[in-house]
Amino acid sequence: MSALESSLDPYLVSALGQVIDPELRLPITDLGMVAEASLEGSLARVRVLLTVEGCPLKGRIEQEVSSALLALDGVEQVQVELGYMDSAQRLALRDRLGHTRKNPFASPDSLTRVFAVASGKGGVGKSSATVNLAAAAAASGLSVGIIDADVHGFSVPGLLGVTQGPTRLDDMMLPPVVEAPAGGGSIKLISIGMFVDPAQPVAWRGPMLHRALEQFLTDVHFGQLDALFLDLPPGTGDIAISMSQLLPSAEILLVSTPQLAAVDVAQRAGTLSLQTGQKVAGVLENMAAMQLPDGSSLPLFGEGGGQRLVESLSASLGYEVPLLGSVPLDMGLRLGGDAGVPLVRSEPDSPAARVLIEAARALTHRPRDLAGKPLPLNL
Repeated sequence: MSALESSLDPYLVSALGQVIDPELRLPITDLGMVAEASLEGSLARVRVLLTVEGCPLKGRIEQEVSSALLALDGVEQVQVELGYMDSAQRLALRDRLGHTRKNPFASPDSLTRVFAVASGKGGVGKSSATVNLAAAAAASGLSVGIIDADVHGFSVPGLLGVTQGPTRLDDMMLPPVVEAPAGGGSIKLISIGMFVDPAQPVAWRGPMLHRALEQFLTDVHFGQLDALFLDLPPGTGDIAISMSQLLPSAEILLVSTPQLAAVDVAQRAGTLSLQTGQKVAGVLENMAAMQLPDGSSLPLFGEGGGQRLVESLSASLGYEVPLLGSVPLDMGLRLGGDAGVPLVRSEPDSPAARVLIEAARALTHRPRDLAGKPLPLNL
């Protein structure tokens, strides 16, 4: 028995196994973060190694460690000492996590569903749709990731109320986590907005945009995800092409308003998939008719555009493209975005939220072909 093992009381370690690291979403005992755990009478002494100095969540970890131990019979006091991993321990942690600086979502063995949320033009609510679809999927218990790939017009952190950046662990980054309500999953997100002054423009050309997206996929440790959403910039430019190269199995989700001009350009964004070999998973019509207090509706941006788009795309692509829903124009979507709380969380019973929740379910709960893919079974 090693000196480390002898300093770990099994009774305490068992309880500490219930403490989940907020960033890595794994028990701290599995991550090698518990250096000492001893019981002296009714006093439990624990030394926890944080991944990096200045860990923004150290207070939360310390509190959850204390709570877990105080729940044990015979423990009346807890003394928690916080330390930090050295370079060798961080390397061991990276090995535990299996982080290799490769793009895990491009692997044929990946079980993560990847959705690239695209639009033909800006101003159709693509980012709001991305955030609400991801939040709805997380609320259903899924582990979800978001890459804010709209480098020039990033907005996802603000829409989710995230102000902190990723935690750097040598050459690996741990993304911020937004937890769903009790019983739900979580959202991990990364955005160029976490690295630059939000008041300054990002004036990058194609090669730099490609490299940024590539680093999000290789340097950021998302862990095991059920679904990954990419918020793409509008149009069919550099990022759309880079996405198709880096994530060839990604499915395209088109967002458009009912307006004819938006539908026409969304058609072009959808037919790009003929060149990239990707599939269009569906169309989400946003900003459909607003429901008025007297029960009538006001189609500010027209009607029927989403249906016209799926019919046109189905004819062009040679397979049926579904209309996932028509989201009515709702002030709550804007208010939720300003407050950093998605509508599907703040007002899940509103008409717009119900459409988004059903669209997320249709995307993430479809049967898939698992032939030839290894399943992560714990025997």
